[in-house]
Amino acid sequence: MSIRLYIGNLPKDVMEREELQEVFEEEGDSVTTKLITDRKTGKCRGFGFVTVKNDEQADQIIEKYNGYQFRETPLKLEKALPRAKNKGESENSEAESKPVSKSNTSKSKKSRRDKDKAGSSKAASSYSSGGNEAVQPDPRWADVLTELKERLAATSNS
Repeated sequence: MSIRLYIGNLPKDVMEREELQEVFEEEGDSVTTKLITDRKTGKCRGFGFVTVKNDEQADQIIEKYNGYQFRETPLKLEKALPRAKNKGESENSEAESKPVSKSNTSKSKKSRRDKDKAGSSKAASSYSSGGNEAVQPDPRWADVLTELKERLAATSNS
C-alpha cells in the first residue's frame, strides 16, 4: 500500500517536478513526486506530495528530509490526509490533501460547516422574505436578464 507525504514550504516560483524528484532520487525509483502549481501562472503553490511504498519508508523519508534545505528554505514533510470525498472536482484539484496535524480535527471542521450552513440559510431567508418588496437583480446582469425575459416572452407568444 502506498503512503502519501505532504511536502510544505516549497519556494513559490516556477519550478519543475523533476527538480523536486532529484531531491528524492537517492531513495530509488519507488519514490514519486507531485508538485502542485497554480493553473494560471504555472508557479508552485508552495507544496507538493511524495508517494512511497510503505510506512517504514515514509517514516525514514520524513526523518531524513524534514528540514532539508531546498533552494535556501527548509522543507516540511508530514504524512498527508486522504482526499475528502464530498468536495467538488475543482476543489479537489486545488487542495488535494492536507497534512495531518492536531488542529485538523473532524469536530472543528463539522462545527465550521454547521456555522456556514446556518449563516447561509439565514441569508437566504432574509433575502427571500422581502414581503412586498420586489427582488432586484444584480445590476451587473440586469441588461442581460431583461434581454432573456424578452426572448422568452417572444418564443412563448409564437
